[in-house]
Amino acid sequence: MSVLFALLAYKSILFLPSIIGVYTLITKKNPIILIWKRFLKKPLSRYVMEDKNQQLFNQWIATACLGLSIVFFQLRWNMLGCVFSVMVLLVAGIALAGFCIGCFIPYRYIMWKHKNVEK
Repeated sequence: MSVLFALLAYKSILFLPSIIGVYTLITKKNPIILIWKRFLKKPLSRYVMEDKNQQLFNQWIATACLGLSIVFFQLRWNMLGCVFSVMVLLVAGIALAGFCIGCFIPYRYIMWKHKNVEK
C-alpha cells in the first residue's frame, strides 16, 4: 500500500518500506510481522510457517527494487523509478493472489542446477 500511495502522492514514502526492508535484512526479523503476529486468532504454532530463507530472498528483491526506485526518482529518472516501484507493487499483488515469484525463481534455478549436474 505504501508503494501505491508513494506513486500517487509523495515519492519519499518509498523510504518507509525501504528502511523496514533493510532492517529486516540486517536483523533477520521483520518488524511488521513482529507487531502484527500478536493479533492472530490462533496460536502461532497452528499456522504453517514459511521458509525463513525464502522470505529473506523475497525481501532482498523487494528492498533492491525499492532502493533502485528511490535512486531513479532522486535522479529525476521518473520512468525507471516508476518501473521498479510498479514491479514491487505487481509482485506483492500476485503474491496475495497466491503465486510467489520470489519463490519460483530459486525453485527454477535449483531444478536447472539439478538437471545440469546429472549430465
